[in-house]
Amino acid sequence: MASDCEPALNQAEGRNPTLERYLGALREAKNDSEQFAALLLVTKAVKAGDIDAKTRRRIFDAVGFTFPNRLLTSKEAPDGCPDHVLRALGVALLACFCSDPELATHPQVLNKIPILSTFLTARGDPDDAARRSMIDDTYQCLTAVAGTPRGPRHLIAGGTVSALCQAYLGHGYGFDQALALLVGLLAAAETQCWKEAEPDLLAVLRGLSEDFQKAEDASKFELCQLLPLFLPPTTVPPECLRDLQAGLARILGSKLSSWQRNPALKLAARLAHACGSDWIPAGNSGSKFLALLVNLACVEVRLALEETGTEVKEDVVTACYALMELGIQECTRCEQSLLKEPQKVQLVSIMKEAIGAVIHYLLQVGPEKQKEPFVFASVRILGAWLAEETSSLRKEVCQLLPFLVRYAKTLYEEAEEANDLSQQVANLAISPTTPGPAWPGDALRLLLPGWCHLTVEDGPREILIKEGAPSLLCKYFLQQWELTSPGHDTSVLPDSVEIGLQTCCHIFLNLVVTAPGLIKRDACFTSLMNTLMTSLPALVQQQGRLLLAANVATLGLLMARLLSTSPALQGTPASRGFFAAAILFLSQSHVARATPGSEQAVLALSPDYEGIWADLQELWFLGMQAFTGCVPLLPWLAPAALRSRWPQELLQLLGSVSPNSVKPEMVAAYQGVLVELARANRLCREAMRLQAGEETASHYRMAALEQCLSEP
Repeated sequence: MASDCEPALNQAEGRNPTLERYLGALREAKNDSEQFAALLLVTKAVKAGDIDAKTRRRIFDAVGFTFPNRLLTSKEAPDGCPDHVLRALGVALLACFCSDPELATHPQVLNKIPILSTFLTARGDPDDAARRSMIDDTYQCLTAVAGTPRGPRHLIAGGTVSALCQAYLGHGYGFDQALALLVGLLAAAETQCWKEAEPDLLAVLRGLSEDFQKAEDASKFELCQLLPLFLPPTTVPPECLRDLQAGLARILGSKLSSWQRNPALKLAARLAHACGSDWIPAGNSGSKFLALLVNLACVEVRLALEETGTEVKEDVVTACYALMELGIQECTRCEQSLLKEPQKVQLVSIMKEAIGAVIHYLLQVGPEKQKEPFVFASVRILGAWLAEETSSLRKEVCQLLPFLVRYAKTLYEEAEEANDLSQQVANLAISPTTPGPAWPGDALRLLLPGWCHLTVEDGPREILIKEGAPSLLCKYFLQQWELTSPGHDTSVLPDSVEIGLQTCCHIFLNLVVTAPGLIKRDACFTSLMNTLMTSLPALVQQQGRLLLAANVATLGLLMARLLSTSPALQGTPASRGFFAAAILFLSQSHVARATPGSEQAVLALSPDYEGIWADLQELWFLGMQAFTGCVPLLPWLAPAALRSRWPQELLQLLGSVSPNSVKPEMVAAYQGVLVELARANRLCREAMRLQAGEETASHYRMAALEQCLSEP
């Protein structure tokens, strides 16, 4: 409302006699001129913020929406009156009405949003008091609508975000109010704002980033708090990244108090989460800046967590965790790392101390705090560290393992709460809509890589087994597997689900090798074996999932060797389907490939296997070895392999390529399978002889196979 209005109510009298007189005149007005004059008097007698709800309602009952609507859309003003006066009067009335939350959601207010938005960018005399008053009233209306539950959505749909961006960039009267309202809308409906007005919001981001880079006064600290809200859910423009990094380098390179440093750390964490290290320039300056970031983050974590009884600024420490994750990624990157080797060694030592503080904190966490977002964030950073480093802090990690198993089990059993916790962690310091690696919604997925390393070591493995981790992992694997089964749209699943399944397989492989007795006695592994058997036949047929199929096939083959006496493996349809699929995986890895200028082909990887062989080959060789071990334990397997024609086709393949193109380890793997099949079944031996098996064995110096085939 206009600033020269007088108080609305005299508290002693209960009602304002002047206002009552003007309202009476308004009710008795016989034409537009009389209504217009009475409305001017009413607006001078009251201020929207100084009247109570009842008085505001009485004004609304006297005025209604019809006449304000006409004022807002009128293009002809009375003689001698500027053309914007009628609109200003209409906006002033709406501002009065919008002070009532119920009226702020009235359709007659909401349908004015597009008109009100245009007033923010309308041209006019910047010193005109009436125009300034209209702009203030417009912001009052829009702010009132934004404060209602569905208000932000109505404003976004009405084009308010673009209008606010243009009003801010124009730096005209009220541009600071435009920025404040933009901040509120982004906080309430970030995704919708960017969807409706991305070009305009990017323009604001460019302006804010440039101001941030140039700022030499306290405004740079205020901008640190604003800028995270303006980072887009898509790619951040390179020029903005340059300005933001330069501004942060100048701030963090100075001696600061915590209130100055903390917003800068949170902004850096947002950038790290959104862009990884791409926003940091290469070269000496970039490596020094990254080292400084990680160093500051580690110091902040230690200060917060090592002191017992001090209040932890959870949002700041969570931001520091994100920066530590960036440090872990860069320290473990072999190629194109921003850090030099001495810097990596130094940062690993510093991060080790900070992780020690995290472990110290988690050891103090009681059951009543396990569902707090900050505990989840602390487990996340520990999981990121253990994924890369388990040799240091081994004693402390072993001491914490029982808590980690119980914690993961608690959140697994309450999966919805775990997802909500992940969202809350993101909201502590990192926007959930910012691009970048997803924050998994379950603690177990965070811990899988570390547990994979720890199950190789005797001490940690015994603790994990004692605390029931294998059973938990089996349940988790089966639950996650359901997400990839037929009937579910696997195209919308995050990559982390499949990666989690693969990591579970690696843990189970470790247990098969190091704790075979556990596999035999724990019933959960029987359930796991059944799932592997029923799932592999469909999995090997799916494009793009060969690595997961390799994990499932190899794990199943190794477990089958230990569970060979199980009724489920005695030639049942499920077991036959599994081994047929396993043979398909093992047999299709290599083909004969012609080479220019040579009469004989060479053994080469199949196209599907070639691109991922570095990740696949260990599983393939282990699978071949496991299949070989299953043949003498399962009498029905050799005839089944013969019906699949694998031994015949394998000999045919070896006979069609140059022996020099077959590496010794391949020869050994192929011979192992062929020898066991030949020993187990007379028909297999005969089929191999018919396929020139003895001659092929001689060419490849497969002495064991040659001897086996020479026998009756």
